[in-house]
Amino acid sequence: MNLADMLCYADIHELSRIAKTYECECNGHSKNDLIQTILAAINRRDVFERQLSGLTVEDVRFLNSLMFDARNSFSMEELLARASLSKWQQEEAAKSDSREMIVKFKRNGWLFNGYLQQTKSLFQLPDDLKRRFDEMLTSQFRRSIHTLDDAPSVYRDEQQLLLGDILHFLRYVMEQEIQLSAEGFMYKKHVQQLMERLSVAEEPVGKTAWRFGYGRRYREYPIRLSFIYDYCYYQGLIAEIGNQLTITDLGRARTVSGQKEPLTEVYRFWLRLYKGPIPNIRSIVHWLERLAGSWVTVESVGGVLCKLIRPYYYDSSESILEARILQMMMHIGLIRIGEDEACGKVVLVSKLGSSVIKGSYKDEEAIDLSIDNR
Repeated sequence: MNLADMLCYADIHELSRIAKTYECECNGHSKNDLIQTILAAINRRDVFERQLSGLTVEDVRFLNSLMFDARNSFSMEELLARASLSKWQQEEAAKSDSREMIVKFKRNGWLFNGYLQQTKSLFQLPDDLKRRFDEMLTSQFRRSIHTLDDAPSVYRDEQQLLLGDILHFLRYVMEQEIQLSAEGFMYKKHVQQLMERLSVAEEPVGKTAWRFGYGRRYREYPIRLSFIYDYCYYQGLIAEIGNQLTITDLGRARTVSGQKEPLTEVYRFWLRLYKGPIPNIRSIVHWLERLAGSWVTVESVGGVLCKLIRPYYYDSSESILEARILQMMMHIGLIRIGEDEACGKVVLVSKLGSSVIKGSYKDEEAIDLSIDNR
């Protein structure tokens, strides 16, 4: 539902509060006059930009959490939780402050209660405002992005190597008897043999203080191999039976036929797998698609997007962007990462990556990683 429709269903008191925000001069006793004046004000680009530029970082995080949610309605409890999550310092996350943020959005005419009896306690963001927020924030973010004039002399593009490596992994599991440790991990011998078969080399996992959150077996396997393993497990292509890793009938049929996994399915699985530690991963990927259509510096992209990425335990916003998001997007084949002598690390969303990202609008549920060994 668009803004004009929601204004029609709003009561005159709510309209008066919105009109006051925009300093509208109109007949406050006429609902029609209020609606027309509010629409005229909000539809003015300079007014809308002024309201947007007045948002705090916390406001933008809250707005970002609503813009890319496939659902149209949110309860007050959900909004309060999202508003609290937008404040990264615990002392800032007072419930009263979160409620004030919601009130602010309502006074701006950006959030409305439903008009049906069963939706009156729910809140909605107008569809046309979502599109305008997207357009305006994209323009605002782009002003901070450093774009290169030429492509870097060296860059890495893994294209769709991951899809072939999923088959290599399945073939290895089909051909070998793989014993698992008491904790459910493959022994180093199998991991090393597997790594030799894959197209992209990875360093073995060293002894670190922590590794959890990014997959069931992320603790013991390199990030790309861990992702391949989890994908095959959740797709029902492999099974952990007792202390043995085996291929399922579905996995065997897929391997024998040589049928590669659909790239869009692999991409959507990644969104679900990483949604736990990075709740707004879908929106971050969206912004990358918007901002990195040409070669841009990772530093400038980080300057814009790291404000939207909440740290996860010992993972900083910067490391999440570079190691968890950009690195995995390259592995999946969505982006190219290069090195420029003057500008350092640079990134480009490929045409293939752009089409995959734009085609994945359905929201994904986070995958339950409750069995993680921390």
